[in-house]
Amino acid sequence: MSGPAEHETVTPNSLRTWPLPEAGDSKYGRGALVVVGGARRSPGAAMLSGLAALRVGAGRLTLAVAASVATAVAVAVPECGIVPLDETADGGVRGAGVTAAEGDLSGADAVLIGPGLDDPDEMQRMLLALVPLIGPDAIVVLDAFALGVLPKVPQFAEAFSGRLVLTPNKEEAARLLERDLGDLVDDIGEIARRYSAVVTCYDVIGHPDGRIWRTGTGGGGLATSGSGDVLAGAITGLCARGTSPEQAAVWASHAHAAAGDRLAVQVGPLGYLASELLDELPRVLVEIGV
Repeated sequence: MSGPAEHETVTPNSLRTWPLPEAGDSKYGRGALVVVGGARRSPGAAMLSGLAALRVGAGRLTLAVAASVATAVAVAVPECGIVPLDETADGGVRGAGVTAAEGDLSGADAVLIGPGLDDPDEMQRMLLALVPLIGPDAIVVLDAFALGVLPKVPQFAEAFSGRLVLTPNKEEAARLLERDLGDLVDDIGEIARRYSAVVTCYDVIGHPDGRIWRTGTGGGGLATSGSGDVLAGAITGLCARGTSPEQAAVWASHAHAAAGDRLAVQVGPLGYLASELLDELPRVLVEIGV
């Protein structure tokens, strides 16, 4: 029987030896990203993701959200551009309607798909529609329902092989594997290889070449509504700045967990809000020395 997979423990010191790219001197120099999400019932998920991307230093944000909430989102997040997306009768985002964001998608440095989307059939259609719309160099991050339908759309993972990041929780990881989870480290490694993607799940980050990192920080308080949206947005924001998918996943996973540690002291181990993580992200980066 083989032993546990080897991994690198992520610490502030180890991150200092893997510095982030220098920030550009304009919003375009710091990268453009698009978040595709925000159905009528859950526009806040896309908002949290977009704000997290800005908090880690991304330059230009576009939110592509359901048309019925687009104006409210634009007012609530004045830092973003907005693309209204067609809806189904019950407020889901129509998959084919993502073509409305073609101009932004083709020029984006990073694209996040999934926060706040809630219709699996339309999500499947959307992934298929997105393949020709996203530029050839953009890094693509999948979250939430986009992860649940990915096994049914293998051509999506093939199209973005080597520039794909997956951010599952344990339930979503099981769907990606199409079986129950066993050892988390081994399972995340298997997902990474199967989809040719960097994968972050809880404290484990896996690369398709077999590398594994563990953050060693964070606590139960991170298991709260919207926390995963913040993590996915932070990863996308770092990708927009010019990091590799694995560097973005490792840095953002550490920053997300460390932000939770800070709030556990300030607020309590449970009860802090995902939106409160946003203000802590740049402070964590400053402590590391960026």
